[in-house]
Amino acid sequence: MIKLWYAPLTRSIRVLWLLEELGVSYELERVEFKVPSSRFFVQDTPTGKLPTIEDGGLVLCESGAIVEYLVECYGEGRLAPPRGTPERGRYLQWIHMAEGTVFPPVGILVWLSRYRTDGDEYASLQEATRARAEAGVQFVENELSSGQYLLGDDFSAADVMMGFSLVAARFMDVIDDRYPAVQAYLSRLEQRPAYREAIKIGGG
Repeated sequence: MIKLWYAPLTRSIRVLWLLEELGVSYELERVEFKVPSSRFFVQDTPTGKLPTIEDGGLVLCESGAIVEYLVECYGEGRLAPPRGTPERGRYLQWIHMAEGTVFPPVGILVWLSRYRTDGDEYASLQEATRARAEAGVQFVENELSSGQYLLGDDFSAADVMMGFSLVAARFMDVIDDRYPAVQAYLSRLEQRPAYREAIKIGGG
């Protein structure tokens, strides 16, 4: 059985949500998120990071890697387009854009405004970072015109990855009425039974 080390309001919600979408049995190991100060890799997990999973003899961290691994091993053709297709290329783009482009500036905003006591001293950095976050959200907004989800009308694991990033952006007031397609997209994601179950089980 897969074991997931989990803390609310962290990237581990991606993995819990995906496990619910896949209907895979798992064990949830709750830990308290430790705010990194001068040290990193300090979480109470085998890797020091959240999320972390154990599957048999494999211990794996990095939410994007975990999502791809779970879909490959347990998806049975679900939640990802076939390899070698154009849709697969777009799927991979969104999988990596969620963590590589959309989330980083949001993470910096969280760091400066929530975890540091001197965040007000970095007003110009926060302004520039917010503009970068808005640019990422605008890219998603533009691309959502062709369907309900990132790959059109087919929900995929890329939506799990992007959903967390956009919820975090909304939490930091990056998303507002300028992004109606993104707001509608988030509403659709949050109505999915697996998402609601994950929030119910995990909290946050």
